[in-house]
Amino acid sequence: MKRRTRYEIYLDVLDAVRRKGAITITRISYSAQLPVDRTKRIVNFLISKGLLREENIGNRKLYRLTERGGAFLKALKTVRKFIR
Repeated sequence: MKRRTRYEIYLDVLDAVRRKGAITITRISYSAQLPVDRTKRIVNFLISKGLLREENIGNRKLYRLTERGGAFLKALKTVRKFIR
């Protein structure tokens, strides 16, 4: 199995959130094929950069893509096209 770069992992996480809308950390983990502990670290990093936002609905934490996160996702996809 080929190792993914950090940016490929960011792309997978952001794309999972874009596709599903409001999503839990477990669903992000499944979609991005990452362990939950690593997913939490990545999601916290993306929140700190303003690419994701956390919402508390009842007793659940859900994550949504910000406008800036959508632009970053689009840029990552463009870069990936040029690399391949």
